[in-house]
Amino acid sequence: MAKALLGHVGGPDPRLVSEVRRLQQRVSELEAHVMRLQAENDSLSAAVHEGQLLTIEAQHEPALT
Repeated sequence: MAKALLGHVGGPDPRLVSEVRRLQQRVSELEAHVMRLQAENDSLSAAVHEGQLLTIEAQHEPALT
């Protein structure tokens, strides 16, 4: 029964195994990137709340008539 569910007797397809490994590596890379972005966002948020970031006020220009 297990062989029928697997689809063949020879075991997993090496191409499929390779693709799964590649996708797992990509997921790991993306998770690390998300963690870096969250840390950067936390740092910037803290700087905003502490008033350490330079802010630029919007200047209203007179309308041309």
